[in-house]
Amino acid sequence: MYKLGNYIPGKSPIHGLDPRVKILSVISLSLVLVQAGPAGALLVTVLLASLIPFARISPARLWEALTPVRVFLLLLLLLHTVGTGGEPVPPFPVWKINVTREGLGTGFIVAWRFGLLVTAAAFMTMTTSPSELVAGLERLMKPLARFGVPVTDLTTMVSLALRFVPVLLEEMDRMKEARLARGASLTAGKIRARIRTAISVAVPVVVNSFKRAEELATAMEARAYGFGSRTLAKEMSLGASDLAALMTVGIVSVAAVAL
Repeated sequence: MYKLGNYIPGKSPIHGLDPRVKILSVISLSLVLVQAGPAGALLVTVLLASLIPFARISPARLWEALTPVRVFLLLLLLLHTVGTGGEPVPPFPVWKINVTREGLGTGFIVAWRFGLLVTAAAFMTMTTSPSELVAGLERLMKPLARFGVPVTDLTTMVSLALRFVPVLLEEMDRMKEARLARGASLTAGKIRARIRTAISVAVPVVVNSFKRAEELATAMEARAYGFGSRTLAKEMSLGASDLAALMTVGIVSVAAVAL
Protein backbone atom coordinates (compact mmCIF):
# COMPACT_ATOMS: atom_id res chain seq x y z
CA MET A 1 0.00 0.00 0.00
CA TYR A 2 2.97 2.31 0.60
CA LYS A 3 3.93 2.13 -3.08
CA LEU A 4 0.57 3.50 -4.25
CA GLY A 5 1.24 7.01 -3.00
CA ASN A 6 5.02 6.91 -2.98
CA TYR A 7 6.65 10.02 -4.43
CA ILE A 8 9.32 9.36 -7.06
CA PRO A 9 11.77 12.31 -7.30
CA GLY A 10 12.47 13.45 -10.82
CA LYS A 11 12.76 16.37 -13.22
CA SER A 12 10.20 15.37 -15.82
CA PRO A 13 7.70 17.82 -17.38
CA ILE A 14 4.96 16.34 -15.18
CA HIS A 15 7.07 16.79 -12.06
CA GLY A 16 7.57 20.44 -12.98
CA LEU A 17 3.88 21.26 -13.27
CA ASP A 18 2.22 23.39 -10.63
CA PRO A 19 0.66 21.11 -7.96
CA ARG A 20 -2.61 23.01 -8.29
CA VAL A 21 -2.80 21.98 -11.94
CA LYS A 22 -2.35 18.31 -11.07
CA ILE A 23 -4.92 18.46 -8.28
CA LEU A 24 -7.51 20.16 -10.51
CA SER A 25 -6.77 17.70 -13.31
CA VAL A 26 -7.40 14.69 -11.05
CA ILE A 27 -10.63 16.26 -9.78
CA SER A 28 -11.80 16.96 -13.33
CA LEU A 29 -11.02 13.43 -14.52
CA SER A 30 -12.74 11.98 -11.45
CA LEU A 31 -15.96 13.85 -12.23
CA VAL A 32 -15.75 12.75 -15.85
CA LEU A 33 -15.13 9.08 -15.07
CA VAL A 34 -18.22 8.90 -12.87
CA GLN A 35 -20.46 9.30 -15.91
CA ALA A 36 -18.18 8.40 -18.82
CA GLY A 37 -19.13 5.62 -21.22
CA PRO A 38 -16.79 3.19 -22.96
CA ALA A 39 -15.70 5.81 -25.53
CA GLY A 40 -15.04 8.41 -22.83
CA ALA A 41 -13.11 5.91 -20.71
CA LEU A 42 -11.02 4.99 -23.75
CA LEU A 43 -10.19 8.65 -24.34
CA VAL A 44 -9.07 9.08 -20.70
CA THR A 45 -7.03 5.88 -21.04
CA VAL A 46 -5.21 7.32 -24.06
CA LEU A 47 -4.53 10.53 -22.11
CA LEU A 48 -3.08 8.69 -19.10
CA ALA A 49 -1.03 6.37 -21.32
CA SER A 50 0.45 9.38 -23.11
CA LEU A 51 1.58 10.79 -19.74
CA ILE A 52 3.94 7.85 -19.07
CA PRO A 53 6.85 9.15 -21.19
CA PHE A 54 6.29 12.73 -20.00
CA ALA A 55 6.34 11.63 -16.34
CA ARG A 56 9.34 9.33 -16.98
CA ILE A 57 7.71 6.55 -14.98
CA SER A 58 8.00 3.03 -16.32
CA PRO A 59 4.75 1.13 -16.95
CA ALA A 60 6.05 -1.65 -14.70
CA ARG A 61 6.52 0.81 -11.82
CA LEU A 62 3.02 2.17 -12.34
CA TRP A 63 1.55 -1.33 -12.45
CA GLU A 64 3.40 -2.19 -9.25
CA ALA A 65 1.95 0.89 -7.56
CA LEU A 66 -1.57 -0.29 -8.42
CA THR A 67 -1.09 -3.68 -6.74
CA PRO A 68 -3.25 -2.87 -3.66
CA VAL A 69 -6.37 -2.11 -5.74
CA ARG A 70 -6.23 -5.08 -8.11
CA VAL A 71 -8.20 -7.29 -5.75
CA PHE A 72 -10.82 -4.56 -5.32
CA LEU A 73 -11.13 -4.19 -9.11
CA LEU A 74 -11.64 -7.93 -9.46
CA LEU A 75 -14.25 -7.82 -6.69
CA LEU A 76 -16.11 -5.03 -8.50
CA LEU A 77 -16.14 -7.09 -11.67
CA LEU A 78 -17.41 -10.21 -9.89
CA LEU A 79 -20.15 -8.36 -8.00
CA HIS A 80 -21.57 -6.84 -11.16
CA THR A 81 -21.15 -10.08 -13.07
CA VAL A 82 -23.26 -12.20 -10.70
CA GLY A 83 -25.57 -9.41 -9.50
CA THR A 84 -26.84 -8.00 -12.78
CA GLY A 85 -29.78 -9.61 -14.52
CA GLY A 86 -29.85 -10.41 -18.19
CA GLU A 87 -28.93 -13.12 -20.68
CA PRO A 88 -26.98 -15.96 -19.01
CA VAL A 89 -23.56 -16.86 -20.36
CA PRO A 90 -23.11 -20.62 -21.06
CA PRO A 91 -22.64 -22.86 -19.11
CA PHE A 92 -24.27 -20.77 -16.37
CA PRO A 93 -26.29 -20.90 -14.21
CA VAL A 94 -24.13 -23.32 -12.21
CA TRP A 95 -24.68 -23.99 -8.48
CA LYS A 96 -27.31 -21.22 -8.41
CA ILE A 97 -24.75 -18.72 -9.71
CA ASN A 98 -25.87 -16.82 -12.77
CA VAL A 99 -23.34 -14.90 -14.92
CA THR A 100 -24.89 -12.63 -17.53
CA ARG A 101 -23.57 -10.81 -20.57
CA GLU A 102 -24.94 -7.53 -19.23
CA GLY A 103 -23.21 -8.13 -15.90
CA LEU A 104 -19.88 -8.78 -17.59
CA GLY A 105 -20.18 -5.59 -19.62
CA THR A 106 -21.23 -3.43 -16.67
CA GLY A 107 -18.61 -4.91 -14.35
CA PHE A 108 -15.84 -4.39 -16.88
CA ILE A 109 -16.80 -0.73 -17.43
CA VAL A 110 -17.06 -0.01 -13.68
CA ALA A 111 -13.72 -1.69 -12.89
CA TRP A 112 -12.12 0.06 -15.86
CA ARG A 113 -13.29 3.51 -14.77
CA PHE A 114 -12.23 2.95 -11.17
CA GLY A 115 -8.83 1.74 -12.33
CA LEU A 116 -8.41 4.90 -14.40
CA LEU A 117 -9.34 7.01 -11.39
CA VAL A 118 -6.71 5.31 -9.21
CA THR A 119 -4.14 5.61 -12.01
CA ALA A 120 -4.74 9.36 -12.30
CA ALA A 121 -4.33 9.75 -8.54
CA ALA A 122 -1.16 7.61 -8.67
CA PHE A 123 0.30 9.89 -11.35
CA MET A 124 -0.32 12.89 -9.11
CA THR A 125 1.18 11.40 -5.94
CA MET A 126 4.15 9.85 -7.76
CA THR A 127 5.13 13.15 -9.40
CA THR A 128 4.25 15.55 -6.56
CA SER A 129 6.02 15.66 -3.21
CA PRO A 130 3.84 15.74 -0.08
CA SER A 131 4.92 19.30 0.72
CA GLU A 132 4.01 20.50 -2.78
CA LEU A 133 0.71 18.66 -2.66
CA VAL A 134 -0.24 20.25 0.66
CA ALA A 135 0.86 23.70 -0.54
CA GLY A 136 -1.30 23.30 -3.62
CA LEU A 137 -4.31 22.26 -1.55
CA GLU A 138 -3.81 25.24 0.74
CA ARG A 139 -3.72 27.65 -2.19
CA LEU A 140 -6.82 26.14 -3.77
CA MET A 141 -8.75 26.24 -0.49
CA LYS A 142 -7.55 29.71 0.51
CA PRO A 143 -10.82 31.47 -0.54
CA LEU A 144 -12.69 29.31 1.99
CA ALA A 145 -10.83 31.06 4.82
CA ARG A 146 -13.13 34.06 4.31
CA PHE A 147 -16.04 31.88 5.45
CA GLY A 148 -14.28 30.77 8.64
CA VAL A 149 -12.94 27.47 7.32
CA PRO A 150 -9.60 26.60 9.04
CA VAL A 151 -7.75 26.00 5.79
CA THR A 152 -4.29 25.94 7.38
CA ASP A 153 -5.31 23.37 9.99
CA LEU A 154 -6.99 21.16 7.38
CA THR A 155 -3.98 21.17 5.07
CA THR A 156 -1.69 20.49 8.03
CA MET A 157 -3.74 17.41 8.90
CA VAL A 158 -3.48 16.22 5.30
CA SER A 159 0.28 16.74 5.39
CA LEU A 160 0.63 14.78 8.62
CA ALA A 161 -1.52 11.95 7.26
CA LEU A 162 0.57 11.72 4.09
CA ARG A 163 3.76 11.56 6.12
CA PHE A 164 2.52 9.19 8.84
CA VAL A 165 0.90 6.51 6.67
CA PRO A 166 4.22 5.26 5.22
CA VAL A 167 5.81 5.50 8.68
CA LEU A 168 3.05 3.37 10.25
CA LEU A 169 3.28 0.78 7.47
CA GLU A 170 7.04 0.54 7.88
CA GLU A 171 6.58 0.21 11.65
CA MET A 172 4.11 -2.62 11.07
CA ASP A 173 6.61 -4.40 8.81
CA ARG A 174 9.33 -4.08 11.46
CA MET A 175 7.05 -5.58 14.10
CA LYS A 176 6.20 -8.50 11.83
CA GLU A 177 9.87 -9.13 11.08
CA ALA A 178 10.66 -9.01 14.80
CA ARG A 179 7.98 -11.62 15.49
CA LEU A 180 9.26 -13.86 12.71
CA ALA A 181 12.86 -13.51 13.97
CA ARG A 182 11.72 -14.86 17.34
CA GLY A 183 10.25 -17.95 15.69
CA ALA A 184 6.62 -16.87 15.81
CA SER A 185 4.25 -17.62 12.94
CA LEU A 186 1.78 -15.02 11.70
CA THR A 187 -0.39 -17.45 9.73
CA ALA A 188 -0.22 -20.79 11.53
CA GLY A 189 -2.63 -21.93 14.21
CA LYS A 190 -6.33 -21.53 14.80
CA ILE A 191 -8.30 -18.32 14.47
CA ARG A 192 -7.86 -17.36 18.14
CA ALA A 193 -4.10 -17.82 17.90
CA ARG A 194 -3.96 -15.68 14.77
CA ILE A 195 -6.02 -12.96 16.45
CA ARG A 196 -3.65 -12.93 19.45
CA THR A 197 -0.68 -12.70 17.09
CA ALA A 198 -2.26 -9.80 15.20
CA ILE A 199 -2.97 -7.99 18.47
CA SER A 200 0.62 -8.52 19.64
CA VAL A 201 1.79 -6.80 16.44
CA ALA A 202 -0.83 -4.03 16.37
CA VAL A 203 -0.55 -2.92 20.01
CA PRO A 204 3.14 -1.83 19.82
CA VAL A 205 2.42 -0.01 16.55
CA VAL A 206 -0.46 1.92 18.15
CA VAL A 207 1.62 2.77 21.23
CA ASN A 208 4.52 3.97 19.09
CA SER A 209 2.16 6.05 16.95
CA PHE A 210 0.88 7.85 20.06
CA LYS A 211 4.48 8.52 21.12
CA ARG A 212 5.28 9.91 17.67
CA ALA A 213 2.16 12.10 17.78
CA GLU A 214 3.13 13.47 21.20
CA GLU A 215 6.66 14.23 20.02
CA LEU A 216 5.31 15.95 16.93
CA ALA A 217 2.89 18.07 18.99
CA THR A 218 5.75 19.13 21.26
CA ALA A 219 7.90 20.05 18.26
CA MET A 220 5.06 22.10 16.72
CA GLU A 221 4.49 23.98 19.98
CA ALA A 222 8.22 24.67 20.28
CA ARG A 223 8.13 26.23 16.81
CA ALA A 224 5.12 28.42 17.72
CA TYR A 225 2.76 26.74 15.29
CA GLY A 226 -0.54 28.59 15.03
CA PHE A 227 0.86 32.01 15.93
CA GLY A 228 0.91 34.39 13.00
CA SER A 229 0.56 33.76 9.28
CA ARG A 230 2.49 31.12 7.38
CA THR A 231 4.53 31.57 4.22
CA LEU A 232 5.56 29.05 1.59
CA ALA A 233 9.17 28.11 0.99
CA LYS A 234 8.49 28.33 -2.75
CA GLU A 235 5.91 30.64 -4.28
CA MET A 236 3.72 29.07 -6.95
CA SER A 237 2.84 30.65 -10.28
CA LEU A 238 1.20 29.29 -13.40
CA GLY A 239 3.38 29.11 -16.49
CA ALA A 240 2.75 28.29 -20.13
CA SER A 241 3.13 24.54 -19.54
CA ASP A 242 0.62 24.68 -16.68
CA LEU A 243 -1.96 26.46 -18.83
CA ALA A 244 -1.36 24.00 -21.67
CA ALA A 245 -1.90 21.06 -19.28
CA LEU A 246 -5.14 22.57 -17.97
CA MET A 247 -6.42 23.15 -21.50
CA THR A 248 -5.56 19.58 -22.51
CA VAL A 249 -7.33 18.06 -19.52
CA GLY A 250 -10.30 20.37 -20.05
CA ILE A 251 -10.66 19.39 -23.71
CA VAL A 252 -10.37 15.69 -22.91
CA SER A 253 -12.92 16.01 -20.08
CA VAL A 254 -15.48 17.74 -22.31
CA ALA A 255 -14.91 15.27 -25.12
CA ALA A 256 -15.16 12.27 -22.77
CA VAL A 257 -18.54 13.47 -21.45
CA ALA A 258 -19.84 14.20 -24.94
CA LEU A 259 -18.88 10.77 -26.35
